Amino acid sequence: MNKIAIIIPSRLDALRLPNKPLELINNKEMILHVYEAAKKTNTGEVYVATPDKKIMDVVTTHGGNAILTSLNHQTGTDRVYEVFKDHLKAEPNIIVNLQGDMPNINPKAIKDLILYMNKGQCDIGTMASKFGSEKELTDENNVKVFVKEKLRINNFCKAIDFSRVSSTKDDNIYHHVGIYAFTNKALVRYVSLKRSKLELERKLEQLRAIENDMSIHVGYINSSPLSVDTKNDLIEVKKIMENNE
Repeated sequence: MNKIAIIIPSRLDALRLPNKPLELINNKEMILHVYEAAKKTNTGEVYVATPDKKIMDVVTTHGGNAILTSLNHQTGTDRVYEVFKDHLKAEPNIIVNLQGDMPNINPKAIKDLILYMNKGQCDIGTMASKFGSEKELTDENNVKVFVKEKLRINNFCKAIDFSRVSSTKDDNIYHHVGIYAFTNKALVRYVSLKRSKLELERKLEQLRAIENDMSIHVGYINSSPLSVDTKNDLIEVKKIMENNE
C-alpha cells in the first residue's frame, strides 16, 4: 500500500493579498477549509507547511498538523519538499502539493488524483476544469493548461503547456486547478533542477517539469475551485461558500 502525504504550503506574505490564509470564510480561516477538505479524503496524513507561526498556531489549535518551515524557500514545492525530506524522512510514495488558497476544493478531486497516481503512469499529476465564461478564459489570474486531447471524467491526459494567457479558443485548453501530486522520485528530481526560463517568465512552477521532460498528466473535474489571489476573489468565494452552507 502506498504511503500518501498531503502537504499544504501556506504563507502570509502573498503579494496580491497578504494574510489571505487567515481570512475568515463562514467564521473559519481559509487555511482550515483547505485542511479539512484534505482530511475528508481519508487517503493519508495531512500537513500544513508554513514559515509563519500565526498560521501554525491556527492549524494546531484546531487539532491539525502544521510544520514550521524555512523562510527562504523560493517556491511552494520547495516548502513541501522540506516537510517530505526532513519531517517525513522521505517515506511517502505519493506527495500531494495542495494550494492553501482554494477553500472550496472538492475532496473528491484530491482523492481522484491520488487514485490515478497510484497507477504509476506519470511523474506529476494535476487537475483541470472547463472555463465557465470568456472572462474566466482571458483573466490572467486563471492559469490555462493545454492538453493533447479533450479531457473526460475519469480520464487523464498529458499536459503540453501551461500559461496565464490564451490566444485561442482551442477545445483542449482548460482551467488549471492548483493541486499537484508527485511520485517521491519525481519530487526529488524536480527540486534538484534549476528554475527554468519559462517558469521564471510566466511565474508558473510546473513549466520547470515540462522543460525537463517530466511527464504531467491532467485529470478533469466538473467544479472549478476558486483560487483566491485577489480581494475580489475572496469576496466571490465567500458568496459561493456562504450560499452552500
